Amino acid sequence: MTGPDFPDAADLGLIGCEVCALVSRRPRDGAGAWRCPRCGHALHARKPDSVQRTLAWLLTAVVLYLPANLLPVMTTASVLGRESHTIVGGILELWSTGSRELAIIVFIASIAVPLLKIAALTLLALSAQRRSRWRQRDRAALYRLVETVGHWSMLDVFVVVLLVGMVHFGVVASVQPEAGLLAFGAVVVATMLASASFDPRLIWPRQDAHG
Repeated sequence: MTGPDFPDAADLGLIGCEVCALVSRRPRDGAGAWRCPRCGHALHARKPDSVQRTLAWLLTAVVLYLPANLLPVMTTASVLGRESHTIVGGILELWSTGSRELAIIVFIASIAVPLLKIAALTLLALSAQRRSRWRQRDRAALYRLVETVGHWSMLDVFVVVLLVGMVHFGVVASVQPEAGLLAFGAVVVATMLASASFDPRLIWPRQDAHG
């Protein structure tokens, strides 16, 4: 926790550039926009409207999560006819046909991980909005975990594509993507943007900050 004995970078007039990582000192006059002297990127002590943008992207992800799981992600056509499949339907089919390990992987990557990321980022954004000092170290660790998972976010989409490739009906068959797959990809992108919009420095609110 920051305080009189532990001044933060803002107290010292220092800030790191998000683009090139150069640490700069605020000009004494404070006039004009504060920009990185190396790359010219605009510098901010806190990301502007971080909580609002994070919550907006999370709301987008929640709205898209329902069609991503309720709408078909693919339609298979073969000599036996046409059939549509949702993510949950594909998981159940893999489970029933004996591919239980793959069914578990698909469930974790396509159902559990997006939900947990949405829940974790919602907790971080709402607690930051309230300027809460509850379990700050644990919330910082949670953010690092979300960021680590974020590096593998597109794995969710790859798993669904793998699921498409695992479905075979007859000797001659074709698979075409459906709206559910587009919605699912949009959920992944929305959660990535929500994570990128959140400023982890808000976990440690300054004593003199307002709003």
